[in-house]
Amino acid sequence: MNTLVRIGLVAGVSLGLAMSAALADGYKDCTKIDKAAWKPASEAEAKAKAAGYEVRKSKIEGSCYEVYGVKDGKLFELFYSPEDLSLKHTIAK
Repeated sequence: MNTLVRIGLVAGVSLGLAMSAALADGYKDCTKIDKAAWKPASEAEAKAKAAGYEVRKSKIEGSCYEVYGVKDGKLFELFYSPEDLSLKHTIAK
């Protein structure tokens, strides 16, 4: 019985670590203001286009606008604050 408990604990910890790594892919902390005060997502896309990115799609990720764009043949994830549309983080894929 003791061996089964250890196997279960190891499996549970392994699963937890795998899930936390999967969730840590993006940047999720851009603002603390209420969603009702957020600027439109289309404005974040417009900022990315003005910076030279070909915008593929955008979505809300945590409290950020996440914009997927291509520039110089590379894919980027751009994280904008919906509060003031400042660029908070960029990930090259």
